[in-house]
Amino acid sequence: MSNNPYKSIKEQAYEANMALPRLGLVLFTFGNVSVVDRDKGVFAIKPSGVPYELLKPKQIVIVDFDANVVEGKHRPSSDTKTHAVLYKHWEKIGGIVHTHSTYATAWAQAQRDIPIFGTTHADHLTVDVPCAPPMDDDMIKGNYEYETGFQIMNCFKDKKLSYEEVEMILVGNHAPFTWGKDADKAVYNAAVLEEVARMALLTEQANPQAPRLKDTLIRKHFERKHGPDAYYGQE
Repeated sequence: MSNNPYKSIKEQAYEANMALPRLGLVLFTFGNVSVVDRDKGVFAIKPSGVPYELLKPKQIVIVDFDANVVEGKHRPSSDTKTHAVLYKHWEKIGGIVHTHSTYATAWAQAQRDIPIFGTTHADHLTVDVPCAPPMDDDMIKGNYEYETGFQIMNCFKDKKLSYEEVEMILVGNHAPFTWGKDADKAVYNAAVLEEVARMALLTEQANPQAPRLKDTLIRKHFERKHGPDAYYGQE
């Protein structure tokens, strides 16, 4: 693969995919990561149904933004069309992660947004984690994975959210998707989402009437990490 023009994104996609089992975000083949190369108009994605312990960089598949295979001998992930739709319409994302991580998927199956209960959530978002409503029957019977991309984008439109500010979503009755400026950030967001989902479920078990975090704390915690005068971390 030394002379392969897609070597870099294949390796990036491989490393990002291998991070999912290390972080406890996938079982068996329940997930995928993709990495985009916008200059070439393609993205690299995990092959469908290949166990993580058997995955090799050379097996990563290259596809275009219409989900056509450009390079690779394997069939790409069954979620490829969803990734393609998001890359085509959301031009500032560089990586996408889809998992069936336990707690985030539980909220998706419950068809509920994840409430912003605490400062861990507010360190990353100022809003509840959105849950897209289940797809209607015509979309399900049609080009399902393609329509899932629009299901995600329509939720953001309806809730007046920015994909650059909210880098995660639950797809109702399905599972989570996250994204970011690159694959590493998308994987980070997937791990954060799973932990926030776990904390929220435990919060509701401890106190079914637990209130949402008050706005002053939401703003304080988000701004200290992401605001113009952020002071979290090192320069």
